[in-house]
Parts: sequence; C-alpha cells; structure tokens
Amino acid sequence: MSSLSRDDFERILREPESSLIKQYTALLATEGVEIEFTDDAVAELARLAQQVNEQTENIGARRLYTLVERLLEELSFVAPEISGQKVTIDSAYVGRQLTGVVEDTDLSRYML
Repeated sequence: MSSLSRDDFERILREPESSLIKQYTALLATEGVEIEFTDDAVAELARLAQQVNEQTENIGARRLYTLVERLLEELSFVAPEISGQKVTIDSAYVGRQLTGVVEDTDLSRYML
C-alpha cells in the first residue's frame, strides 16, 4: 500500500457525502454560524495532512479528523457568541490555526 497523496486528501475532504467539511459545516450551523471553506483552505489542509503523515506515524485519512478538529476548535468554542455570522476558512486561517502544531513534530506526534 502506498501513502495517500495531497490529491487523495483533498478528494477525501470534498467528495464523500459525509465528509468532515460537510459535518463541521452542519455542526456549526446548529449554532447559527455559517462556515465556508475556500479551495486554498482545503488544499492547505490536504498538504498539512500529508506532511504530518510523512513526519510522524502515517495513519492515513484519519489524520484529517484531528487536523479539522484542531482547525475549528476555537471557532466551535466561540460559535454561540458569533451566531448569525459567516466565517470563511481560507489558507491563511488554516496557517494561523495549524502551522505551529504541525511544525512541532513532538507536539504533532501526540496531538495530531
């Protein structure tokens, strides 16, 4: 078996009927927060998932769950306070939320 590529991760984030992006979009909608993922955000998530899998234990697509969870952790916490707003998740947002964790291999090994 070969490792998942960045394209594979992107497809996993976009295509399944119950993809993580769709699940979190629906979850935050219950709090009245509309989120939209830009194409560059999905590409960055896929790149980071591949990077972490290469640097630590390769757990395949399961890596996406922890990355998306960490990405939206703060937003989920403040969702009741920002009800009625729309939040765009772009590559800059992904970078702000995840780069530090991903770059720290000791931390990402245990958290991601």
